[in-house]
Amino acid sequence: MAKGRLRRRLAAIDENLSSRPDAALVDILRIPQPFVSPARKIAMRVLYALTALFATVLIVYMDRYGYRDNDSAPDPNNPLSFLDCFYYATVSLSTTGYGDITPYTESARLVNVLVITPLRVAFLIVLIGTTVETLTTQSRQALRTQRWRNRVRNHTVVIGYGTKGRTAVSAMVGDEVAPGDIVVVDENAAALDRARSAGLVTVHGDATNSGVLRLASTQHAKSIIVATDDDASAVLVTLTARELAPKAKIIASVRESDNLHLLKQSGADSTVVSSETAGRLLGIATQTPSVVEVIEDLLTPDAGFSISEREVEPKEEGGSPRHLHDIVLGVVRDGHLFRVDAPEVDALKIGDRLLYVRSGDTER
Repeated sequence: MAKGRLRRRLAAIDENLSSRPDAALVDILRIPQPFVSPARKIAMRVLYALTALFATVLIVYMDRYGYRDNDSAPDPNNPLSFLDCFYYATVSLSTTGYGDITPYTESARLVNVLVITPLRVAFLIVLIGTTVETLTTQSRQALRTQRWRNRVRNHTVVIGYGTKGRTAVSAMVGDEVAPGDIVVVDENAAALDRARSAGLVTVHGDATNSGVLRLASTQHAKSIIVATDDDASAVLVTLTARELAPKAKIIASVRESDNLHLLKQSGADSTVVSSETAGRLLGIATQTPSVVEVIEDLLTPDAGFSISEREVEPKEEGGSPRHLHDIVLGVVRDGHLFRVDAPEVDALKIGDRLLYVRSGDTER
């Protein structure tokens, strides 16, 4: 009954954001884009303007017999010079139009209508590019958002970009996960700015709202990390995410172990008790501080040693995980983790996965 009431509550607060037009989402869903310096932008616009100008000069020069200078009668034996063509292209593209040089043949006038006029429009757009860019920023962002939502699949959604969320993202990037495959959901604008500066896609909103999670394409995600600041939100977010993505792997963090069973009931596959884990490390450090350094080393995938997972190779089938060259910590079989000394996994099978210690310098 409680779970049914909770579902109805989630449905009531769902604003159905995913049904909004993409133009209305530009302030909520942000797609990172590479930084381009102002000097480079200006240089590119000048290059575009010169390209349009010289293209016009070339077109006019190729059809120079179809133009005439009003100061003299048309003379087939004395067509416009290259300088005349350059002059005509300049005053034409800039819409100055002195009228001293004009097209008089049908072919020249047709070329002016079909080619010179579009080039004139393009030239003006380049000249007022700053204004046009400002007016089209929202449209381009909406198009980028639409394309991203149509193609994003098997990504990771990180809910909460505080200390835990940032550390989780750092660990994933260190383990060669592309930043573009990570989506951060948070209500804190400053946290989202930090996430965007790291090249991550961001969604601004309350993750307990299923509409916000749909914007992050949670229904197509491969894994979901719940790193909220309080346990009540973690439970509610986990339940919402599980309903949207029944096949995704959900890893959730809570502060107190008393709430651990609520996370598992809500659909979390793996759970981490942050306060107790930190407390254990503090207790260990009083007696064996070097052990803490080793554990931190194992949890840092891009340096020193780290914990990794791989499939059992055909030549290892039937052997004991304790006799392998790698330092094996456990064996995953049929979705269950066994310690390396468990009798159930004394003989390895094809399809088993080994949890082992590897060097950060080793090829993944």
